[in-house]
Amino acid sequence: MSTATVDPWASVVGQPEAVRRLAAAATGPVHAYLFVGPTGAGKRQAAGVFGGEILAAADPAGAERHRRLAAGLIHPDVVVFEPSGNALRLGSPTDPGEIPAIIKEASRSPTEGSRKIVVVDQFQTAEAGASSALLKLVEEPPESTIFVLLATDVPPHQITIESRCTRVDFAALAADDIASVLVAEELADPERAAVVAAAANGDLARARVLVLDERLAARRDAWWSVPDRLDGTGAAAGALVEELRTMIDDASAARVARHDEELAALEEREEQLGTRGSGRREMETRHRRELRQYRTDELRFGLATLARRYHQAIAAGDPRQGPVEAVGRIRDASEALIRNPNEALLLQALFVRLPPLS
Repeated sequence: MSTATVDPWASVVGQPEAVRRLAAAATGPVHAYLFVGPTGAGKRQAAGVFGGEILAAADPAGAERHRRLAAGLIHPDVVVFEPSGNALRLGSPTDPGEIPAIIKEASRSPTEGSRKIVVVDQFQTAEAGASSALLKLVEEPPESTIFVLLATDVPPHQITIESRCTRVDFAALAADDIASVLVAEELADPERAAVVAAAANGDLARARVLVLDERLAARRDAWWSVPDRLDGTGAAAGALVEELRTMIDDASAARVARHDEELAALEEREEQLGTRGSGRREMETRHRRELRQYRTDELRFGLATLARRYHQAIAAGDPRQGPVEAVGRIRDASEALIRNPNEALLLQALFVRLPPLS
């Protein structure tokens, strides 16, 4: 009885060009790749699948196992590094960073076969010194080592490293692609999947979390109603900002609770092992980064919802210039989020300049 062939790339959603290039490269990979694209676009998933295909090509007899373990990023020869804090650090003798560990691991022989794939996530966070320390190794790694660097963008100080890699671009996932996955995975019906996909801002992992968020529709409705409640005064703008930020606080409560549980578990381990302080700073830094990213994602979702409301007015034939200008101001506010501004001041300054639609 024949069995259907499973496409190992099926888990990489909405990236046909990246998949085409990587699938073709797996049988004869070069020394280093740079995956560039927004958070949630599937770079990390693609790195695992790509690693599995490279290992499977080198060891056809163990292909199924290589693919399965690599796709889950648990293969002994697919090693993943990511910042423990805000950035990939060069470190010091008293405070070792990630870069020395990457260099050490990349210089080791593979555990099982003839290839090792070193995946470095959030590579754009590596500052100039850290990037420079990796340059020579990325350019000329051991014959058995292949680097896969994952980044949301390429800062100016990393252009030299970029030139030593094969760059593969990943686009933000389309909302339709995300909605299709949610429906296929039986996480949501088509109507709810469309709402969740719009809120995910191109991030499939975020969509899978939001699909369980029963208050998502209420937050979406609150942002949608903003133009109906504006009156050109600072008082109205301030009240709306306070309401929306409170809703974001409530939405992030589950994440905060999870962080508290992780810290409690760490404290228990420290008490049992007598290693108080071990890993606490890194965990707290990671928690702050995750919470900041969650709030930023929520703000992007809200601003995108607000922009759609003004686009709807334009499409309906509103003759005023205000809605057109509003879309531009909302876009500017969304772009400003990359600089981690004071969110209350950002929103209030935006709202007092938006025209009411009531």
